[in-house]
Amino acid sequence: MKTDLLSSCLAGTLVCDGAMGTQLFARGLTPGECGMRWNEERPADVEAVHSAYALAGCRLITTNSFGGTRSMLERHGSGDRVLDWNRQAAALARAAAGADGWVLGDVGPFGDFLEPLGDTTEDQLLGIFREQIGALVEGGADAVLVETMSDPAEAAAGVRAAKSVAALPVIVTFAFQKSGGGFRTMMGTPAAEAIAAALEAGADIVGANCGTDLSLDDYAALAKELKAAAGTAPAILQPNAGAPKNTPDGIRYDATPEEMATAALRLREAGISIIGGCCGTTPAHLAAMARALS
Repeated sequence: MKTDLLSSCLAGTLVCDGAMGTQLFARGLTPGECGMRWNEERPADVEAVHSAYALAGCRLITTNSFGGTRSMLERHGSGDRVLDWNRQAAALARAAAGADGWVLGDVGPFGDFLEPLGDTTEDQLLGIFREQIGALVEGGADAVLVETMSDPAEAAAGVRAAKSVAALPVIVTFAFQKSGGGFRTMMGTPAAEAIAAALEAGADIVGANCGTDLSLDDYAALAKELKAAAGTAPAILQPNAGAPKNTPDGIRYDATPEEMATAALRLREAGISIIGGCCGTTPAHLAAMARALS
């Protein structure tokens, strides 16, 4: 039976889902096409991806709304669809998650920089995030996932926007790369500093998704840094299927389901409460991870 998400994090390890984009590409999404359009035009395909992860043992299902802010949708000429497509994204995930699953309303980067690096003010960004998050909550999200962050100030704005919209748990995940003997965001922020900023803004769960050229061993090391920085707060980690490789056919991730299952056990040993997957992961990877963690 589903209980409060934060309480469940304290009771044991939860399994989150894996990559969405590559699963949609496998079903016919073309490069450059707006994946959120499928929430309206091909909802059965989107729900099929969610259902495959749910059947694999994932109790946290992430909405197909990574690029769902107005600022990102305007790049596809679809800024006027922000409310409908985000509501639909949450409803599709809700249908697949079932009564025992949690729906994470996915909020990715807004696509620009805050002042002074960019032209967007903090108040403008709060409005951008509130609009998307409000629609995700209306559609049935149980929590808000502010993910793939590089700028702690943008992540903090996402947390504040979410908290102003609804009394739901807020998860923040950053993307990291190895630098100077540790892990930093693309903007050079050390992992501990990024996590501290998210917690100070009011995030309930903190961690990482994705990473630049990180091996599974690197993710295990990152897990220890994340948990140390998180303190008593639950930590989440969604590694890629190993480090990417450039091939004539594009970027490939080679970690097998069995290797990801072993990695998941190492993440749990490091104290990670929510374990999922990011780039290159499939329902097969998550099924192996869920079995290992059961």
